[in-house]
Parts: sequence; structure tokens; C-alpha cells
Amino acid sequence: MGDKDFPSGPWVGFYTYSGAHDKHRMDLGLTFASGRISGEGNDDVGPFIIGGRFDPANGECHWTKTYVGAHDVFYCGFRESKGIWGTWEILSDVRGGFHIWPRAQTEGNEEAVSAEEEVQVPAFEVSHHR
Repeated sequence: MGDKDFPSGPWVGFYTYSGAHDKHRMDLGLTFASGRISGEGNDDVGPFIIGGRFDPANGECHWTKTYVGAHDVFYCGFRESKGIWGTWEILSDVRGGFHIWPRAQTEGNEEAVSAEEEVQVPAFEVSHHR
């Protein structure tokens, strides 16, 4: 795994709430540089900004999604062949899963676009740190 596995530019994906099966779309513009993640995006809650870190050696990513004028959501995930998978959490109260991938992976590929609708987020266990 290296920096090329973290392409800057448009990403797309979804998040889910723990215990629910409906997917909520996210559109993001991300920059990966010198171990830092930055960017912005939009989802059904509203516009947000992204700030965090990634490790190109092991694919681990951590970032904060800050809704403009509102709350923060903490993301933790891993890069693998089909994007970045992981979990999100708000104040240890609300949590769920997510999957995002570079938009270029689905452009012009009808199979990938239809698979985008079929992907199921695996169940994630988020440990409580108290």
C-alpha cells in the first residue's frame, strides 16, 4: 500500500447507522498528502469539512467530519481494494459503518455503479473506551 492507493479528488460512498440497513450517500472531495487528509463534502445531513490523518504503509485512516455550524463525527477506517471501510461515532452515543471509494472507480463502469447499490456494510463492533 502506498500514496497512490489514496488518490486525491472526488470520492463517493455511503454511511449507515448501527442496526439499520438503509444507506446514506456521501459525496466528498478529498486531498491525501504527507499523511494528512483534508477536504469537504455533502450528505443528507448537510455540508461538512474533513480533517485527519492516514498511514500509507498500513492503510489506516482517521478523520473528523465537521458539519458546518454543527457537530463532529469521528471516522476510523482502512483502505482496501474497493475503497475505505470503517466505522463512525458521535460522542460515544451514535455510531455506524461507512464505505467510500474514488469516483473514478465507478465512472463508465455500469457493473460498479450497480454494485454500489448492492454493497452491504459489514457489522462493526465499536469498543467503548471509558
